[in-house]
Amino acid sequence: MIAPGESSYPDKNHIKDKDFDASQHPVMGVDSHLPLVSADKLQVDYLREVFKKPLNGKPESFGDYSRFDSKIDPSQQIPASVLFGIVERSKPSVLLTQRSAKLRKHSGQIAFAGGRVDREDASEVETALREAKEEIGLDSHFVEIMGVMPKYLTGTGYLVTPVVGLISPHMSLELNEHEVTEVFEVPLEFLMNPAHHRRHSRELDGRSREWFSMPYKDAEQERFIWGVTAGIIRNFYHFLIKN
Repeated sequence: MIAPGESSYPDKNHIKDKDFDASQHPVMGVDSHLPLVSADKLQVDYLREVFKKPLNGKPESFGDYSRFDSKIDPSQQIPASVLFGIVERSKPSVLLTQRSAKLRKHSGQIAFAGGRVDREDASEVETALREAKEEIGLDSHFVEIMGVMPKYLTGTGYLVTPVVGLISPHMSLELNEHEVTEVFEVPLEFLMNPAHHRRHSRELDGRSREWFSMPYKDAEQERFIWGVTAGIIRNFYHFLIKN
């Protein structure tokens, strides 16, 4: 699982920031001035078609660490994959997980199912599907892989490949309670509305760190989506606007 503030630092160059609570940090601005993704682009048939051809344009936000040091070599980072799962409903939604409170680091945070690429994995797609199976019990036969988005480099040294897949609404899940306490869905329409994209920034070790947050309130509670998770969602918005 790659969490918003994953704390596995591969070398001394990566910036450590323990005890940071992003939900309490001031909002610099909200991107309500940006265009909405049109309703037709949020439909499953359109998503299938757009991934049949190369995606136009570069990602808006390559990753957290690109803002820290442009000299970082992405090839030297830790490869990982996440499943950007879109549940195939009449109004599609994005499947997200809540990390267990039992975890020593970043407990309770929101993330895509995913994690490091294992040596045994044949591809980044296989990594995402394996991790989804291990974390939330999602069998691969419930997932229709559409494609991958450009890699996202995190501030903690992970080079993450978002694997985009359609998930059957008839999926069966079994959570690994050591890692995940809850799985929930957020309407794709909500996440693709830039009026819900909030910008944050702070100085850290003499450098400026910037990130997005996208708080979502469902029937249960407010879900504070931020960091890597929000950055990948923001890139998906960017590609739907451009394609």
